[in-house]
Amino acid sequence: MDSESDQQPQRPAHLWTGSEHPFDPEDLVMARGQDPTPERVEKARKLIEKEGARALERYLP
Repeated sequence: MDSESDQQPQRPAHLWTGSEHPFDPEDLVMARGQDPTPERVEKARKLIEKEGARALERYLP
């Protein structure tokens, strides 16, 4: 019999859940499933300035 944890997809170990820890614009870009290009990082930086932790919370539980 498979345990429930065997059936759940694994999250990348380098991503936190939620915004309870400090995060960088690169973290926000990766949480979106994108590669951190300079343009995306800059857009993420601006979004973090505007929305704070809510910017990351919509992508991570």
